[in-house]
Amino acid sequence: VVPGETALAFYKAKNPTDKPVIGISTYNVIPFEAGQYFNKIQCFCFEEQRLNPQEEVDMPVFFYIDPDFVEDPKMAKVDLITLSYTFFEAKEGQKLPLPGYQ
Repeated sequence: VVPGETALAFYKAKNPTDKPVIGISTYNVIPFEAGQYFNKIQCFCFEEQRLNPQEEVDMPVFFYIDPDFVEDPKMAKVDLITLSYTFFEAKEGQKLPLPGYQ
């Protein structure tokens, strides 16, 4: 992905159980310092997701790397950014805060 250009990626999720699952996702950016430059425009992680029994889905994330990434001397040796997700079952009434917002 070229900093400043948008990109679309898909993450595969599967419910291997015989019961529907409603889940939420949290994300992680490695290296940690690059996280400030990673911007999600649209993401499955913003909402709860329902997966029916044995259902497998591709979940999209539309994002870009801030062009300021290139100007930051701390990022000079960073040539790989990894975005990962943890999908877990939601608890009734549980809400996750949006990163960077109080």
